[in-house]
Amino acid sequence: MIPPGETIGILGGGQLGRMLAQAAGKLGYQAHIYAPEADSVAAEVSQAHTRANWDDARALAAFAAHCAVITYEWENVPIAALKGLGAARLFPSVRALEVAQDRLNEKDFVAQLGGRTAPYMAIDTAEDLEAALVRIGSPGILKTRREGYDGKGQWRINYDHEADGIALGGQPMIYEGLVRFACEFSVILARGQDGAVVFWDSAENVHQHGILATSRVPAGAAALGQVEGARALARQVADALDYVGVAAFEFFATDAGPVFNEMAPRVHNSGHWTIEGAKTSQFENHIRAICGLPLGDTVLAAREVMMTNLIGDAAQAAPALAADPANHVHLYGKGEARPGRKMGHVTRLTR
Repeated sequence: MIPPGETIGILGGGQLGRMLAQAAGKLGYQAHIYAPEADSVAAEVSQAHTRANWDDARALAAFAAHCAVITYEWENVPIAALKGLGAARLFPSVRALEVAQDRLNEKDFVAQLGGRTAPYMAIDTAEDLEAALVRIGSPGILKTRREGYDGKGQWRINYDHEADGIALGGQPMIYEGLVRFACEFSVILARGQDGAVVFWDSAENVHQHGILATSRVPAGAAALGQVEGARALARQVADALDYVGVAAFEFFATDAGPVFNEMAPRVHNSGHWTIEGAKTSQFENHIRAICGLPLGDTVLAAREVMMTNLIGDAAQAAPALAADPANHVHLYGKGEARPGRKMGHVTRLTR
């Protein structure tokens, strides 16, 4: 167990790191942020900030020496950078990152465990894409295998010839057949160092332009009828990776049962509602897990919970939203409110 007063290192300096640092402080820990950016909203609420590039081995080693345990708020941390952490304790493991950073590896890993996914094929050449359109058909989605989030790095192909002339740019990609679903929902779990697992109630999620707009708990009937099967698969994945910390798994509710979409080896936007909406938030349980503490109770703290992202100019409504006592407003301290940029969120509780 990591005793209170010790320092938790967090790789990445965005809003997830900010909320992890706040949860760490609640439990008596210090937070040390490592991020290349000069402006870090996570560093604003932390005790230390190392600003250095991911390939700076000396800076990473010095950062690791200052930390009792290290975690990350961003799943695209370069694997090579983690070698600079030496013998430091890192949770979740490098293996979890290796699986989740590559969409093809992720789909293969889940399929090997018996999970149901969309039909998919690796795409390295234009000929591969032609073959995928013959085998899988259209409509479908062409995605970069690495990076890309909030709808970035994805192209919908509605009919076969719409793919003609697409420039792949030499980067590995994956083509997925379109899944027809009733709704999208997430399964979020925390797994401790002793293998103990807790789940939060699943949220039904609505995306707009590829970005999460709202998460509602309890989910509707279509999702609730498939949560048990989705949880079973999520637990299989976590156990197979010997996972420690919070992980999120996104599913489609379909006539054939839950279809796995993707996983995030970290705290997740669709779990922000847990800060006020559950007895123990995803952020606190992540800190508990990586520090070897018992996991907290995840029971709902209200009859209904709705989390809405404040994206771009929507953050201007924060003062009016805060005037309603049922709302809990979180602003992340970001400067420019660009279109598509998550500036904060509001969680509304119905008791």
